[in-house]
Amino acid sequence: MFVKLLTIVFFFSLLSQFPKSFSQILNFTYNGFRPPLTDISIQGITTVTPNGLLKLTNYTVPKTGHAFYTKPIRGHGIAFVIAPNASLPYATAGPYIGLFNIANNGDNTNHVFAVELDTIRNTEFDDTDDNHVGIDINSLESVKSSPAGWWDKKGQFKNLTLISRKRIQVWVDYDGRTHQIDVTMAPFTKDKPRKPLLSIVRDLSSVLLQDMFVGFSSATGSVQSEHFVLGWSFGVKGEAPRLALSKLPKIPKWDPKKIDIFYNDWMLMASIFFFPFLLISSLIFLVRFIVRRRRKFAEELEDWETKFGENRLKFKDLYFATEGFKEKGLLGSGGFGSVYKGVMPKTKKEIAVKRVSNKSQQGLKEFVSEIVSIGRMSHRNLVPLVGYCRRKDELLLVYDYMPNGSLDKYLYNNPEVTLDWKQRIKVIKGVASALFYLHEEWEQVVIHRDVKASNVLLDPEHNGRLGDFGLARLCGHGRDPYTTHVAGTFGYLAPDHIRTGKATTASDVFAFGVFLLEVACGRRPSQIHSESGERVLLLDWVFGLWNEGNILDAKDPNLGTAYDQREVEMVFKLGLMCSHSNPHVRPTMRQVLHFLKGDAVLPDLSPLDLCQLGMPGINHGPSESGMFTGGSSIVGSILSGGR
Repeated sequence: MFVKLLTIVFFFSLLSQFPKSFSQILNFTYNGFRPPLTDISIQGITTVTPNGLLKLTNYTVPKTGHAFYTKPIRGHGIAFVIAPNASLPYATAGPYIGLFNIANNGDNTNHVFAVELDTIRNTEFDDTDDNHVGIDINSLESVKSSPAGWWDKKGQFKNLTLISRKRIQVWVDYDGRTHQIDVTMAPFTKDKPRKPLLSIVRDLSSVLLQDMFVGFSSATGSVQSEHFVLGWSFGVKGEAPRLALSKLPKIPKWDPKKIDIFYNDWMLMASIFFFPFLLISSLIFLVRFIVRRRRKFAEELEDWETKFGENRLKFKDLYFATEGFKEKGLLGSGGFGSVYKGVMPKTKKEIAVKRVSNKSQQGLKEFVSEIVSIGRMSHRNLVPLVGYCRRKDELLLVYDYMPNGSLDKYLYNNPEVTLDWKQRIKVIKGVASALFYLHEEWEQVVIHRDVKASNVLLDPEHNGRLGDFGLARLCGHGRDPYTTHVAGTFGYLAPDHIRTGKATTASDVFAFGVFLLEVACGRRPSQIHSESGERVLLLDWVFGLWNEGNILDAKDPNLGTAYDQREVEMVFKLGLMCSHSNPHVRPTMRQVLHFLKGDAVLPDLSPLDLCQLGMPGINHGPSESGMFTGGSSIVGSILSGGR
């Protein structure tokens, strides 16, 4: 079996100023980690091997491992990970690398700085690939990242494979006066390159508290892996001392010859002495295998599910369709589950299977009932729901597979393949048509609650199809929806939805407005400013350009020159109208569709007109009437409405 293995030699250098009375010794060097380790505490599955390797993780999944220097470091300091405590008890494994969890990731009160060496690509954190180095500040969405590698003396970039089983050197330097952070890598036998792999200027004074602890954090997930630290050098007011590379412990070796010799000897002994025992053991194993297999695929069909008939699929079929939900078939993952590609064994139909967890029995019953009802819908711009499967606390939703993937991969991070304006406006009209069908044309009102680019899939003809109905809710025409809690994605949530907890067709229109700007701009609905570190909402940015008379400057540069300026400008203004904080100002999807098809002309509104719309005679809170009045108005609108 192939196991991911990552080995590093870590240097840390700090240039900073301390009070003259400060006498704490801040320099230490570990040429291997041989006991007794009086100044290093280890937690989780971290161990120290007999030959002096700091083994952060083993084959246990999913688990975390930590190793921290027990004495606090004072001043501006950075290590592989800096945290306010010498342990991270609430951090989780898998994609959170033992640093954060789903609740606190991105929270500025974490006061955590880290340099990640990541061998898994997690799209929810905007990872570039599965072999990268990133600088993380309070979040696993790196402020800067790069494929792993180093710059040789000729100025040529050389790739480094983190899981090559080869030893790697890593240097992290921070200057407390200039606030420059440098991360440098090199093979084990090379000197420190002059040019760093990553370099960024960032003032960490707001991140680091007076007393901080330095150390290492690691975690295992769906892939078995081992992570080793061979040596660690920490220095203040100058470069970290060089490690004695020749004294560092060796990593475990994989010797196929020894395995073959052992295998042959074992077979000889087994054939002579243990054949009867082997036969009995094989029979016992076979019986246990059959029993476990039956338990593995066992399903319990409850009475309330009988009416759904053919909508329920067998877990066994989905298991084999996805080859056991292996990582190679993973199409994407997020807060509501993971999606796998599969091929049904009998029909050879390509499917996409989403796995979600639901421990509420009553909630599960209502959820399945609605999902099956939604599965009866038929529209050319909806991703067909094939059926569902329920097993223990797990729910699996099965959709038709869309070969061109989700729309977001054509919009962000300089994609290799993008869409021209004709293709984008076709997708926009398709999604608008789908929402109109959900809101007005079907037998019940369907509120999607999660309209965004990543939930729009492209079929072979690049038609936009709205999918992922995991959050959708139904209600009768002319009735209020019964939802009383906020659900959806930050950046797409309407202020009225956040404030009341009630999702409506108007909150879907708000999300569609953000989606319009997202597609036309090629930007995410919220981004962290590279210099200030502040979160900037797409709505504010586009409205600011419109207010300056330069709204077309917001268009995606990848569009080129082949586009209709009036149509692009109309989409921008329609997006801002749809995402107005006052739900009474937002058009219905029927009106939106008329505007997009040219059956109706969008009102010729100025930025001031849009700010004043709906105010007279309507009792708005400050979160609604203050929309589009300044650079942070939308942020204030959302926060004041939701707290």
